Amino acid sequence: MSPASGSPVVSSSHESPGPAVSSEPFQLEIILGSVREGRFGPTVASWFVGRAQRRDDLRAGIIDLVAAPDAPSSFASRIDSADAFVVVTPEYNHGYPGPLKAAIDSASSEWQAKPVGFVSYSGLSGGLRAVEQLRSVFAELHTVTVRETVSFHGARARFDEHGQPRDRDAVNAVNAAAEAMLDQLAWWARALRQARTASPYA
Repeated sequence: MSPASGSPVVSSSHESPGPAVSSEPFQLEIILGSVREGRFGPTVASWFVGRAQRRDDLRAGIIDLVAAPDAPSSFASRIDSADAFVVVTPEYNHGYPGPLKAAIDSASSEWQAKPVGFVSYSGLSGGLRAVEQLRSVFAELHTVTVRETVSFHGARARFDEHGQPRDRDAVNAVNAAAEAMLDQLAWWARALRQARTASPYA
């Protein structure tokens, strides 16, 4: 993917020059939070990765907690080098998976001053109760969680055999929700990357 087009901020001769806004694509890590046998998460995550890869303003990676390195330092290193995150999570018993919490807690300052978005899936709730709990966890880690969320209610019935949402109305709705969330993540990722470069987060 090529970098998104853009140019430095230009000020008039009567103003102090402002900092240039980098057009470098931001690094988005998509974290697959379920490790349960028979999990549906890879289908949801694969769909979202496909949406993210359509954009030129980001580079998308995926951290699957099943395949993630055992060493916490390896996970923390991936978090440290990223500019933004999307957590793909199911809802189990009105909450999010324990292994996801363990992974989140294995990093600390690496999360700070970076944006986080959520893609959730479950039965009737669509995983939204898990997302609300995760927002409080990420607030404690000094991240910014974006308002827009993608959720799938009755997720297994909503995807076809090719891993795509089934009906046209659902496709339009979830695609629009994904783009809105990625737009918000892109804004925060660029703004916070510039801020961290200008002054380390305290």
